[in-house]
Amino acid sequence: MQHSRLIPAAVAASLIIASSLPARSAGASFEVPQSGVTFLTGDSWQQGSQHLRVYGVQSCLRDTFYTDGSGQRQDCGTVSTALLAALVRDLKPTCKPVAQVAAGPSQPTTSLVICTGKIGGSKLDLGATLITQGFAFAAVDNNGHPVYLPYLIEEGIAQQAHKGLWAFHDLPHPSQSLQSGRRMP
Repeated sequence: MQHSRLIPAAVAASLIIASSLPARSAGASFEVPQSGVTFLTGDSWQQGSQHLRVYGVQSCLRDTFYTDGSGQRQDCGTVSTALLAALVRDLKPTCKPVAQVAAGPSQPTTSLVICTGKIGGSKLDLGATLITQGFAFAAVDNNGHPVYLPYLIEEGIAQQAHKGLWAFHDLPHPSQSLQSGRRMP
């Protein structure tokens, strides 16, 4: 996969979404460094002791599989994590924390972030780019409602266009897996 070809296709949608992201103030903006980052999933990473996750985005779950064009089973979570790493490298995003989420008493707090970067003078939203290219999904709440409606709209467009992972008929949608309480084989 050549990730540099993915960026131009998402410019229009990402520009619109970047200008309409929720205006929340929970912390100072920061740049994602080009080294010292460990990508945990297709929507989260660790930067030093900080756990960060892209607001409104749900990546594929690890250990969920789809069949690629050559008939090989691919781990959806691994593929979406690789794309996040490539986009962070190319976009060199600046992120702003919008909320803190505590997973449990022994778990580290996760900062939900909104990230934007520039390519050729155009400002792109990282979450929108992941979704419009078909390598992530719109996050939903416990009731199945979208966390951020524009992302759900972009997900539908990517699905109809068979972008990215949507090109595969057996794509394991993470929201369905999470809501059913099971991971798809």
